[in-house]
Amino acid sequence: MLQNEPNSSGFSSEMDILNQAEAVFQFATEGMLITDNKGQIVKINPSAEQLFGYGPGELLGKEVEVLIPNTHQALHRNHRTEFFAHASPRRMGKGRDLFGQRKDGSAFPIEISLSPFQNSQGSFVIAFIIDITVRKQAEIHLREYNNRLEQEVEDRTLILKEAIQKLEHTKEELHHALQREMDLNRMKSNFISLASHEFRTPLATVLSSLSLVEKYADMQETVKRDKHISRIQSSVKHLNDILNDFLSVSKLEEGKVVCQPAWTSLSAVVQQVIPQMQEIAKQGQTFAVSYTIRPEVNTDQVYIDPALVRNILFNLLSNAIKYSPPQSAISLRAEISTSVLRIAIQDQGIGIPPEDQGHLFERFFRASNAGNIAGTGLGLHIVGSYVRLMNGGVSFNSQVNEGTEFIVEIPQPVAAPKPVAEPVD
Repeated sequence: MLQNEPNSSGFSSEMDILNQAEAVFQFATEGMLITDNKGQIVKINPSAEQLFGYGPGELLGKEVEVLIPNTHQALHRNHRTEFFAHASPRRMGKGRDLFGQRKDGSAFPIEISLSPFQNSQGSFVIAFIIDITVRKQAEIHLREYNNRLEQEVEDRTLILKEAIQKLEHTKEELHHALQREMDLNRMKSNFISLASHEFRTPLATVLSSLSLVEKYADMQETVKRDKHISRIQSSVKHLNDILNDFLSVSKLEEGKVVCQPAWTSLSAVVQQVIPQMQEIAKQGQTFAVSYTIRPEVNTDQVYIDPALVRNILFNLLSNAIKYSPPQSAISLRAEISTSVLRIAIQDQGIGIPPEDQGHLFERFFRASNAGNIAGTGLGLHIVGSYVRLMNGGVSFNSQVNEGTEFIVEIPQPVAAPKPVAEPVD
């Protein structure tokens, strides 16, 4: 093929340029077509005809909307009119998906660029069309892959969260197990300390008193003998109280103590406990018992477990006696309403130091000012446990060297039928 010779200015002739442009149009792999201002196709290259499934020259003179899906043709006509009113080179359908329609009616994704131009014959626009099916499929595959990846990350994150939760649960269980082990070791240590002190002292008293009783028996010293017999009895009772405390704690921790509430005369329960307290009271200690019964109740019948309440009163009153001086007064005030039974026990004892008050209901705990006063440190722990079994609460007010008041509150079943009123002694 002969090449065109350049003219004197160094450029090919205008005809040569037109021929070259026509060659580009005809042999371009990208689909190209030209429409007039009425939207009619006036020129189309083979690539575009193949792209839309038409034969050579079959689209000439047709509206460009024939290449657009039926549902979008009317909208495209409006866009076409607006484009020619403000024509400028741009990409078509920016920000949204575009589809072309083949001769067989099938749709496929496309990308279109528009370039307007004018000549002596009028206004035209050339459209550059690319089939982006492969790219869209790749995007779909990438999106599906990303979705699968995100789901996998989410699933693994969930598995990791569950694993962390299990680890936290295991850590918590180990912490509780360690805490229980530490508590057990502390209990063992406290028990050894308690046994070495609380058991040794009364046992030594029993042994020494027994030897003296034998001596005084031979010497007919009745008064001295009775004194030592009383010491033996007191020491044995103290040992028995210690063993009862341990037995109570053991039963509580094994879940063997069950609350069995019933309608019970509160004054009858109190009258069972007070004589026992008078037997162990120090010289000159007195007990003042009072009842406040709300008018809407009009009976001292309360819904309690009498055995648990007896033990609660016994422990609190025993502590009041133990930590109060001789010639002091101990009061027991009971208030009965439709919703709660409130019992307050006030002493004039040594009180509880503020720094000890937060540990008062712990096992084996004894206040720092208890000194040589006998005790196991289990009484208040037992009281708290018994009160909780009846769904109640226990609180206290205390000042060092001024005394302590313990308040026990046991809820009463408002809707339950009340027994017949009985007088209070």
